[in-house]
Amino acid sequence: MTSPALEEEILQVTEVLLTASPEPLTQGRFNQSLKRDDVSLDEVVAALTRRFEDQQRPVEIVAVAGGYQLVTRAEYEPYLIRLFHRTGRLGLTRAALETMAVVAYRQPVTRSGIEQVRGVNSDGVLRSLLEKELVTIKGRDEGVGRPLLYGTTQGFLQAFGLRTLGDMPKLKEISEIMGEEEAPTPVSHAAE
Repeated sequence: MTSPALEEEILQVTEVLLTASPEPLTQGRFNQSLKRDDVSLDEVVAALTRRFEDQQRPVEIVAVAGGYQLVTRAEYEPYLIRLFHRTGRLGLTRAALETMAVVAYRQPVTRSGIEQVRGVNSDGVLRSLLEKELVTIKGRDEGVGRPLLYGTTQGFLQAFGLRTLGDMPKLKEISEIMGEEEAPTPVSHAAE
């Protein structure tokens, strides 16, 4: 980097790249974005890190998977958890939530197993959950026709703020809180 104006532009461009990139920003991707290879990503990140600390920014840059990512500082996590749990960031419909619950509590489960609990066709909902990467195909059942088996993904755990599936509330706990007439579909086997 040479002139102060050019340095500032590179710092700003790097912050934009870190903000927009869903995966770690590597030196190669950085060079490709800048259309030049004479700028050290490590040096730029070090300068941005100092700036973020000086400005007490709510984000920080972390080294991960051979590159860098912009992340929210740990002290702001409670706010994000409340925001995403209240707003339903994924925009899941009631049918999707019901299907997700059946998959989560009964996995691996076939489509017919899901439909038996829900009482309705679940093709479209399953397709949507697969696209959102909340559900994945875990294999095939040994039964007639060898139907696909569905289970949850790491994305499911992230979306619902769970470390493991063991962190999910027990169905009995949900039933006690909600009352039997409002129990989740996997417990009540109610049709939609």
